[in-house]
Amino acid sequence: MNIVFDFGAVLFTWRPTELLRHHFPERAASAPHAADLAQAVFGHADWHQFDRGVLSMREVITRTAARLGLDPGVLTRLVESIPDHLLPMQETLAVLAQLRLLREQQGDAPKLYFLSNMPAPYARALVQRHAFLQWFDGGVFSSDVQLVKPDAEIYALLESRYALAPERTLFIDDNAANVQAAQARGWQGIEFASAQQLQAQLARHGIELLGLTGSRF
Repeated sequence: MNIVFDFGAVLFTWRPTELLRHHFPERAASAPHAADLAQAVFGHADWHQFDRGVLSMREVITRTAARLGLDPGVLTRLVESIPDHLLPMQETLAVLAQLRLLREQQGDAPKLYFLSNMPAPYARALVQRHAFLQWFDGGVFSSDVQLVKPDAEIYALLESRYALAPERTLFIDDNAANVQAAQARGWQGIEFASAQQLQAQLARHGIELLGLTGSRF
C-alpha cells in the first residue's frame, strides 16, 4: 500500500480567513466577509498560477492588490508570512509518525508520499524547517512540476515517478474535488476531517495504529 498525503489543512495548518482578518481587519471585519476575501485572494486563478509555479510571488501580489484594491505593502507582508503560519498539525503528525514506525517494524508496511499544491517559496521553507518531511519516500510539489490538483496529470506524474499502482494507492486530502480526481484514476481516497477520523479510515483499509491521545512530535 502507498499512502499519499496532502499538506495544507491535513499535515500543516492553513487558516486563510484568520490571515486576512489579521492583516485586513476593515475588509474582513466579519467571518462572512473574511471568507469572501479569502476566496477572492486564494481561490482566484492568479493564486492557482502561483501554486503552479508560473507566477512569481511579486507578480501574484501585484495582480491581487490591483484586482481587489488591497494595500500592496500589507498584502506583501501577509504573503511573505505564510510559511510562519504553516505549522505542523500535531495529531496528524502523530499518525504520520506511527506510519513511519510501521515502516521500520514491518517490511510490507505502507510507503509514504506527498502531493501538495504549494508555491515554490513555501515548499522550500517547509523542507528547510521540518526534518520529519524526510520520513516520506517521495512526493511532488505543484510548483516544481507546473501542475496542480485536481488536474489528472499531477496524479499521473506521481504514479509514474514512483511506480505507484493506483489500486494500491490511498490519497488523503481535505478537498473533495482533489480526492475525487484521485479516485477517478483508480486510487482509494479519504477526505480528511480530523486525525481521529483519518485513523478510523485507515483502520478500515487494514492499517491499524495506536491511539493519539497526548502524542506530540
